[in-house]
Amino acid sequence: MSHSTNNDLETDSSRQIFTPMKKIGWGIASLGTAIISNTYAGLYLFFYQDYMGLGENFMYWGQLIYAIWNAFNDPLFGFLSDNSRSKKGRRIPFMRYTAPFLALTFIALWLVPSSLSEVGVFIWMLIGILLYDSAYTIIGLVYSALLPEITEDNNIRGQLSTISSLFGLLGTIIGSLIPGIFATKMEQGDPQSFYLFVIVIAVFGAFFTMITTYAIKERPEFTKIDAPVPLLESIKLTFKSKSFLILVAGNFMSILMSSLLLGSLIYLSVYVLGADHTLTLVPLFVGIIIGVIVINPIAKKLGYVQTQQVFALIAGIPLILLTFVPNIIMYPCLFIAGFGLAGPQVLTNILFAQVSDEDEMKCGVRREAMFFGVNALLTKPAQSIAVVIVTGLLSMANFVKQVDGVSQFQPFQAITNIRIFIGLIPGICMLLEAIILQFYPLRGKYLEDVNDKVLQMHEKKYDQLKQMS
Repeated sequence: MSHSTNNDLETDSSRQIFTPMKKIGWGIASLGTAIISNTYAGLYLFFYQDYMGLGENFMYWGQLIYAIWNAFNDPLFGFLSDNSRSKKGRRIPFMRYTAPFLALTFIALWLVPSSLSEVGVFIWMLIGILLYDSAYTIIGLVYSALLPEITEDNNIRGQLSTISSLFGLLGTIIGSLIPGIFATKMEQGDPQSFYLFVIVIAVFGAFFTMITTYAIKERPEFTKIDAPVPLLESIKLTFKSKSFLILVAGNFMSILMSSLLLGSLIYLSVYVLGADHTLTLVPLFVGIIIGVIVINPIAKKLGYVQTQQVFALIAGIPLILLTFVPNIIMYPCLFIAGFGLAGPQVLTNILFAQVSDEDEMKCGVRREAMFFGVNALLTKPAQSIAVVIVTGLLSMANFVKQVDGVSQFQPFQAITNIRIFIGLIPGICMLLEAIILQFYPLRGKYLEDVNDKVLQMHEKKYDQLKQMS
């Protein structure tokens, strides 16, 4: 691999120069999508079940229909992106023109007319999450698919992923604060301020997402040289990849963990710790930020999948301890768990990039979006499972919903069950991920061979492109 460094300029065989500003331009899309997605994740269940009073049966049906839709849209959008031959590229146009639609659907989710019946609220919620998820899926897929193709260098991929993760964490922090703001505004009888805040977040989220589409350029050789792969053949090739299937299995555990922890953390704040939600978030996110900063140098020495395993273990043990320790000990447990959660934040997309490289070596074309699409197909149900786990455990424990926006005293079993879906289950998921990734084959000498062969293929494609010009 040709790799030169000149002060702050970094380049590789992709012939793109990654200046600090270009890296920031790459990462800022994560700020936009993370603000929106984490507001949604942290508020959706709390808003519709606890505040709007939507029954468990409606929540179950909503998640079931949502999961079925996800079975079609993720691979479909991935296939359309991989096989697009637009003059402006096969990734960036999808991302750029979907961002405003994401903002509009996100705003509509929370503007539920007060005159609606429970059935009406359910229909509003269902249509809203289907449209919102479609827009978010398109943007997330093409953004993820851009990383493997703009550079072959795992070191630069790691740097870009780190910057993206830091911006994403900032968006996650902002988004995670919204449920607390929501609860405060509703208790004060001031929902208008909350709705205005949601609109501002949606607009800025879409704007930040669009910035990246102007900061990064696609590599035309993959659009002009690679031949489109038919849908059924693309699906078949995807499921033949052992590396992909193992990585997806581990990623499923990671997503189930994050959906339970981040999606329900407000229950720990309000009903277990009796503390301001911000105080619960601080140790968790400080740990994640420190982990994100240090993880890429560690991965360069230890190996990317090995580092992912180590960090999964670091996260899993303190999460399990949250189930049993006194309240005061929960804060250091959240900090250590946060440090471990830097693994999924930074390294998962790099591992998927390696899978895409191996696939290109075997079939001759790059199909990143299809891999990310099928990954979403297989892992997004974890989000629905998380909702079912939370609502089921709360229902079994006779959880008392809010009355006029005021939190109620909870029975002992409800407090115990909150500890279980915040700590025990997510912790076990992380331990299982570490075990599953032991079977991931892209490491050591084999990974080096894949990297070398892919570089040679890219040089040939670039030469073909120059001959066509």
